[in-house]
Amino acid sequence: MVLWPLALLLLPLAPPAEAQQVQLRCDGTLLEARGMAEQKRSIALLRVSLALSGEAASSDGALGELQRRLADVRQALQRLEVTELAVSSPSTRRREASPKRPAAVEASLQVSGVLAPARLQALIRSVGSLPGVRLNPVQPQADENADAAIRAALLRLAYRDALLQARQLAEAIGLGTPTPLEVQIEAGSRPMLARGVMADAPPPFEADELPSPMDRLALQVRFCAR
Repeated sequence: MVLWPLALLLLPLAPPAEAQQVQLRCDGTLLEARGMAEQKRSIALLRVSLALSGEAASSDGALGELQRRLADVRQALQRLEVTELAVSSPSTRRREASPKRPAAVEASLQVSGVLAPARLQALIRSVGSLPGVRLNPVQPQADENADAAIRAALLRLAYRDALLQARQLAEAIGLGTPTPLEVQIEAGSRPMLARGVMADAPPPFEADELPSPMDRLALQVRFCAR
């Protein structure tokens, strides 16, 4: 069997601006295999976010209330040594009157930052209990300094997985050692997200109980065997 031609795509996790093309031929049988690898990572930090709201009879009053609440939230987060603190611009909407609540203007914004895992309990109790705060799910993250080494290891493991499958298939149908022709990376690092946490639950909230970040990599490999 002759294969004319194939594209050799050795793709890093971030796709290059241009894929390099070369001509290949297979004087034998074309085999395809999909390799996968994954590795659980330790939690190095938590990316946290919250929604903050305030309301009043007028837009000016709602924004003023929101500003006061933001000052309390900012101080609480600073005490917890939250880094990369980011605050969105506020938005307002008018709420129509209902049998249970009068008409009002609601102002809201989003706050996010990075927290040490050991301070998760303090975040939930001290910040989550502040007026107008709604905590969003936290996102555990691994140490970025180890990303390159982890990705290289996953790439090697995923390729070995695909190569083993190709060798087993080649042996099963009476062919020799397969030679790689094309490699396509299908998936890169995919950290898992933690579930949401409630601020009024009685047991302590432990960062160690959150799902660990998990890096995964899959690739598709074409081999030629004779």
